[in-house]
Amino acid sequence: MSYTDLGKAMGLSTSAVHQRVRRLEERGVITGYTARVDHTQLGTPLTAFISVAPFDPAAPDDIPDRLRSLPEIEACYSVAGDMNYILKVRVAAPTDLEELLASVRAAANVSTRTTVVLSTPWE
Repeated sequence: MSYTDLGKAMGLSTSAVHQRVRRLEERGVITGYTARVDHTQLGTPLTAFISVAPFDPAAPDDIPDRLRSLPEIEACYSVAGDMNYILKVRVAAPTDLEELLASVRAAANVSTRTTVVLSTPWE
């Protein structure tokens, strides 16, 4: 949205909006800007969440480092509960998800529990 459009929506002048946005950036409130991507167009329409827990709870907690190189993993969240991390992944097909699960288990020596996303009403 342009500063002019944002100003109209907020009832502010364009310069006031620009100044406020700049201050939010300087304070670190706004940390960056992103593009919205159509994953179907990219060939990765299947989204899943993979919960992971180490087989050996006494092992060093280096799961995020071990999985960082897998390009299908979009995000890694540290969570409370039965599992240690939840991974948000995007792949082309169920067979690709199956291969990714094998890669995750081998790379990080973890057990997994997977939830496949059927649709995303909003994000």
